[in-house]
Amino acid sequence: MSNEQRGQEALDALDKALKSRDRAEKSKPLAVVAMSAVAILAIVGVVWFLATRDSEEDVVADDAESTEQTSEAQVEPLALERENPLPETVTCSYDDAGEAAREVSKPQTENVPATGEVTVTLQTGQGPIPMTLDRSVSPCTVNAFVHMSEQGYFNDTVCHRMTSGALNVLQCGDPTGTGSGGPGFQFANEYPTDEMGAQTGKPVTYPRGTVAMANSGPDTNGSQFFLNYDDSQLPPDYTYFGKITDEGMDTLGKIAEAGVEGDPNNGAPAEEVRISEATVNK
Repeated sequence: MSNEQRGQEALDALDKALKSRDRAEKSKPLAVVAMSAVAILAIVGVVWFLATRDSEEDVVADDAESTEQTSEAQVEPLALERENPLPETVTCSYDDAGEAAREVSKPQTENVPATGEVTVTLQTGQGPIPMTLDRSVSPCTVNAFVHMSEQGYFNDTVCHRMTSGALNVLQCGDPTGTGSGGPGFQFANEYPTDEMGAQTGKPVTYPRGTVAMANSGPDTNGSQFFLNYDDSQLPPDYTYFGKITDEGMDTLGKIAEAGVEGDPNNGAPAEEVRISEATVNK
C-alpha cells in the first residue's frame, strides 16, 4: 500500500473517530477517549478502540458517572523503561515501504547499540527542542532517527499537525508537510508494544515530555514522530524512544500556547513550526 493510500485511510479513520468523539461527549459514556492520532498517527489500534466504545455505548450509558470515576484510575502511565533489559546490541530490520519523501539511505542493521543515550536537537523558529533518546528501550528506532537526522532528512521541514484534548501532541517528520510522507522504509514497533503484547489496545498515558513514533498500523514506523506537550492517552501501539529536555519543553510550551489552526482539537499549529535543522550530539 502506498503512503498516499495510507494517508487517505488515516484521514477516513480520523473522520470516523471525531464523529465518535462528538457522540461520546453528548452521552458521556467514558471519561477516557483514545482519540485517533490523526493522519499517520491514526492507526488500527486507535480505530479499534474507538469502535469498541461505540458498540458499548448503549450498555454503559446508564453507568456513565461510575465509569468516569474508574476510567482514569485504569489508565496508567508508561514506565518508560523495560522490565527485561535488552542485550548490549541488537539486529534491526528496515524494509522497503513506498517512495521516499526525501532521499535518505537505510540505517545500519547489525550490532545496533541497545544501551546509553544520545541527544538530538530540533532547531525551530520558536527555539531549540533538545531530546534525549534512549537506546535501551527502543534501539532500532533511535538508530533510525539518529541516522535520518545525520543525513539531514528532517532539515527544513514543518511540523504539520497539532492536537489537544485526550491527545496533546505536535507531529513532525514528514518532508512533504502533508502527513503522508516517509523515508521509503519502515520498521517494527518497539517499547511498549513488544512488552505489553495482549494488552495492546488498552489505553495508557504517554507522559508530558515524551517522544514517540507515529505510524499507519502495526510495524509501519518511518520518519514521523510526535512530541507530547502534555499527557496523552493512547493504546500502547506507538514506540516511545525518548524525552524532551526542560529547555525543549519551554519551546514546546510556546508552540502549544499559540494553539491549533481551525479546529481547536486537530489541525496545523496556529503558528508555523519549522525544523531548520536536526543536530546529533552523541
